[in-house]
Amino acid sequence: MDEKNYEVVTLCGSTRFKEKFLEIMKKLTLDGKIVLLPGVFGYAGDVVTEEQKKRLDELHLRKIDMSREIYVV
Repeated sequence: MDEKNYEVVTLCGSTRFKEKFLEIMKKLTLDGKIVLLPGVFGYAGDVVTEEQKKRLDELHLRKIDMSREIYVV
């Protein structure tokens, strides 16, 4: 089996654009990239507490740390 080094990309931007995030994730995935994006879209209707938002923000920063690049939606 060939060993490949896949690029890891984190999508960043306002979570009110959930559909655009999903569209870009699909394109980049088909391009052979590993895509990280928010798993919760608070501004698109997902309900989160203030404590959860703080943890989600920290989690997103760790995703950025893991990435080779970011893509701003």
